[in-house]
Amino acid sequence: MLKVSELRAGYGSTLILSGVSLKLQPGEVLALLGRNGAGRGIFGKLSVRENLLIGTRAASATAGQIPANVFDYFPILTERLEQRGATLSGGEQQMLAIARALCGRPRVLLLDEPSEGIQPSIVHDLGRLLRRIVSDESVAVLLVEQNLDLALQLADRALVMEKGSIVREARAAEFRDEEILNLQEFLAI
Repeated sequence: MLKVSELRAGYGSTLILSGVSLKLQPGEVLALLGRNGAGRGIFGKLSVRENLLIGTRAASATAGQIPANVFDYFPILTERLEQRGATLSGGEQQMLAIARALCGRPRVLLLDEPSEGIQPSIVHDLGRLLRRIVSDESVAVLLVEQNLDLALQLADRALVMEKGSIVREARAAEFRDEEILNLQEFLAI
């Protein structure tokens, strides 16, 4: 579904990614764990409806048609269609960002810290919902996340990145409690 080989990237002379390689299989969730990221945003000045319509442009056959299943996953968005994106709560903005991506009917979904801005009490629910989306939509997911509980709940496999390189790869179930504690050092600010 997605293959990255020896990816190198940076800003000017500062190297950010150094030889990163990964493979993502159809229907697989791969968590990429590491220090802080930037997060994918919404268009705050646009309404929820306008944000979703922008997402439909990626699916040329159905451009301009918001898929009904988006509202099955995120029913609160139905009530907020005419509301500006910037006025939504942090959790609602994350829902909108994911919903907008789904409007393009992707085969691969890139999620950058979807738990950011969401109340801790509903992060577990987000994990279950994302698992349902993966199953229903047969979409592969590359998940960049610092919330270990969510990442390991959702992922089939996990990669740990430090200083621009992958330092650990394993099936998510293989991360034992002691290893999770050791991962905290990689994720600390």
